[in-house]
Amino acid sequence: MAAALVWLKRDLRLHDHAALAAARACEQALALYVIEPAWLQSPEFDPQHLQFALACVEDLRAQGLPLVVRVGDMPQVLQAVQADFPFTQLFSHEETGPLWTWDRDRAVAAWCRQAGVAWQEFPQTGVVRRLRQRSGWAGRWAARMNAPQAPGPAGLAGAIGVALAPLPDLSSLGLTPTTRPLPAAGEAAAQALLDDFLQQRGADYRRTLSSPLTAEQGCSRLSPHLAFGTLSMRQVHQATEARIATLAAGQAEDRRFAHALRGFAGRLRWHCHFMQKLEDEPQIELRNFARSCDGLREGDFDTTRFAAWCEGATGYPMVDACMRSLRATGWLNFRMRAMLVSFAAYHLWLHWREPGLFLARQFLDFEPGIHWSQMQMQSGTTGINTLRMYSPIKQAQDHDPQGLFIRRWLPELAGVPLAKLAAPWTMSPAEQRASGCVIGRDYPAPIVDQTTALRQARDRLYALRGTAAARHEADAIQRRHGSRRSGLPPSGGRTRRTAPAASAQATLFGDA
Repeated sequence: MAAALVWLKRDLRLHDHAALAAARACEQALALYVIEPAWLQSPEFDPQHLQFALACVEDLRAQGLPLVVRVGDMPQVLQAVQADFPFTQLFSHEETGPLWTWDRDRAVAAWCRQAGVAWQEFPQTGVVRRLRQRSGWAGRWAARMNAPQAPGPAGLAGAIGVALAPLPDLSSLGLTPTTRPLPAAGEAAAQALLDDFLQQRGADYRRTLSSPLTAEQGCSRLSPHLAFGTLSMRQVHQATEARIATLAAGQAEDRRFAHALRGFAGRLRWHCHFMQKLEDEPQIELRNFARSCDGLREGDFDTTRFAAWCEGATGYPMVDACMRSLRATGWLNFRMRAMLVSFAAYHLWLHWREPGLFLARQFLDFEPGIHWSQMQMQSGTTGINTLRMYSPIKQAQDHDPQGLFIRRWLPELAGVPLAKLAAPWTMSPAEQRASGCVIGRDYPAPIVDQTTALRQARDRLYALRGTAAARHEADAIQRRHGSRRSGLPPSGGRTRRTAPAASAQATLFGDA
């Protein structure tokens, strides 16, 4: 039988892995993971991404998978591997990634045709490749997620004479390891995290997911594992639905737990819904969804404002605390992510591309399809979504009412009275001196006036949306990218000013 190579990308697991399952039928089979310079040099890459990926790869090797790791460009790596292992079949999962991955895949396809290698790609999420229209998408998602999982993990036959060299470390690649505390990597760690959430932590999911304090434990925290594929979306979906079914048949407390998990189950659907947008229109990582928004912000990009936002030095405590927390940990809950983007887009009037790249480097769970769709959604450039303008003051009062999160990440505000903590510039000079926090010296003054900034942003965007050209374009965007399933909140609403339901927001940038 044929020799097969399994190309691992963001699918670093043994269970429910269609490519590995296909390779098990071959006489000889080998798995390959490639550290591509195009990835390392991409503007969304951060060393934490590779560090986590290599830990997942190491876990696969420890489970006995014959896995070769190479550094280099595709398809040249395939050519070099074939010299040692003359494979005739290449198996992999489909990938919805940045534009460099699309270019890479086209080059791989051309090489396979020339080399006489049959390349078969398998779907691994609910994203449908070459989708003609959105009608019926939700049904296809459900059918795929409810289908039996791929068999495994029986292992591969291995390849005679192919050495499995030690894994490279970051320093050998000219990279500095992250100082952030990365979560446990690998399939077993992901499964344990899912089990813990479904059995215990998920009981208060709906109540805890919005505050950066309670979300730390109340969210599933599975987003890095979904981004790197140590769990499949189907595994998470089926485990969640099974747990809901068990709880729904129980007592009142169990039924409340089931209700909480139904909220989580809905977010799994939204995860793929947003990824489908990038699959259908890869250029949205570079240009506005709504071309009527072209030129709206680009010429006004203020680098000083952008630097203050990146550093957590805007003078708005909830914004700054969230940014400093994210930079230290690589994670932030969905609502605070949305607030950071909203503040950049509306208060600071920054085009979404540079803030999006900065956030991509901070998020360990960076998922391109969700990330760029949501960057535009939260910036008001989709043409179909409500302008969600978050007030940092209100977000602090609602989701950090005791000031615990702000004081944790902004120690310079430790002495500020709670009543003034969300807006410390409102302290009198005497209060500032008494608190040990003089605005403009110990903590920045607000970089913009919130009321003025939001009024100007709202006026400019609604004036644009009121034009006939923008309305016509919005209809076309809704037809191409909007949700069609009544059981899911519409991505753009039944009208162009209908806000997405809260469940849509919880998929922001892959976090749930």
